[in-house]
Amino acid sequence: MSRSITPYQTSIGPTHPAFKEPIQLVFDLCGETILKANFAPGQAHRGVEWMGTRRNPVQVLYLAERLCGICGITHSLAFARAVEQIAGIQVPPRAHYIRSIACELERIHSHLLWAGVAAHELGFDSLFYLTWRARERVMDLMEAFTGNRVHYALIQIGGVRRDLSEDMILKIKETLDYYAGVYDELRTCLLEDSSVRLRCRDVGILTATEALELCAVGPTARASGVPSDIRRDHPYAAYADVEVTSVLPNQYTGEIRGDVYDRIVVRVLELQQSVKLIRGFLDQLPEGDLLAIPKIMVLLAKLKKAEGEAVGLHEAPRGEVAHYVRMGGAETIAAWKVKASSYSNYMSWVPMLVGEQVADIPIIAASIDPCISCTDRVMLTGGGRNEVWTKEDLTRLSVAKTRRIQAKLKAEG
Repeated sequence: MSRSITPYQTSIGPTHPAFKEPIQLVFDLCGETILKANFAPGQAHRGVEWMGTRRNPVQVLYLAERLCGICGITHSLAFARAVEQIAGIQVPPRAHYIRSIACELERIHSHLLWAGVAAHELGFDSLFYLTWRARERVMDLMEAFTGNRVHYALIQIGGVRRDLSEDMILKIKETLDYYAGVYDELRTCLLEDSSVRLRCRDVGILTATEALELCAVGPTARASGVPSDIRRDHPYAAYADVEVTSVLPNQYTGEIRGDVYDRIVVRVLELQQSVKLIRGFLDQLPEGDLLAIPKIMVLLAKLKKAEGEAVGLHEAPRGEVAHYVRMGGAETIAAWKVKASSYSNYMSWVPMLVGEQVADIPIIAASIDPCISCTDRVMLTGGGRNEVWTKEDLTRLSVAKTRRIQAKLKAEG
């Protein structure tokens, strides 16, 4: 006699070893098969945008850089581009090239970090150690260049804060030679290992149609055959002076399936592309100034008079990032809204997960390279009323909730 299996619901998160940041995934399951998938963000909120509207644009750069703990240049560059458009500031050519070099070094760092995390989610920790050992070289390089391994403080409105000396250019070239030397080993381990293929091929499929309908960006979209890339579609900084092509998985596999494996392929190929782009930038690096307005007080005076609105775009390692900024002729900015790459990629989880097995949830979720804290937002609605919660209100509510939980635990023994 056959016995039917009753579907049931379960969730992963918001705190779970597979997620380095808080988010909740909710599933309807039949046995080990996922029938329906959904997610519940909103577990983290830092009020960064609110704080930004109470600071001048130069001060906001420091907040923008700390939206993400991995992307050390992504948000500060997108914010600066928006402000520069509003204020009519022309960035010097040399600064454009230094920005682009830093962006591609950041891409190498981010993709290697992601590859290690993905390997860990697969239980392949020797590959995790291999990729993160390679990642150390670019982090050491950025520390030598900017003074820090994570938050670089490189971007200034109107240019950059650090120049590339001959010694630093030599260090960059040595690092590029290192990555060219280990690339074949990384590609073999990530793309040709039978364990990786078995766990990732035809798992977590996102079709090109789904990627377009759900507005996926970056490697997530390109792995499904959607050739979107801000560096190519809307060139900025020094990208207009070099040829940037969209990396698609069929360049390596000869086909596009839009699965987890294809998303690995895109990032591995982009490592090689970034090395090539940086070499091109170094070969064409022009002489000249680093800042359009070197004196900070002159810059602040100009920004205080600026009025208008603009959107700053950047092709981050995870995909398109957009910063909307409005300035109204005051010392502080009037409005600031951030759309991180993961915000665009979250919805792609739903078709990726449906029909898959519970054991594949970690690698499918990780395959879009999610960044939770730079994406999360909070919204309060209450019958059409506009409400403002102060720091004291939030502290009071947090303390009250903690006491309720403590009382409940105490009552339960």
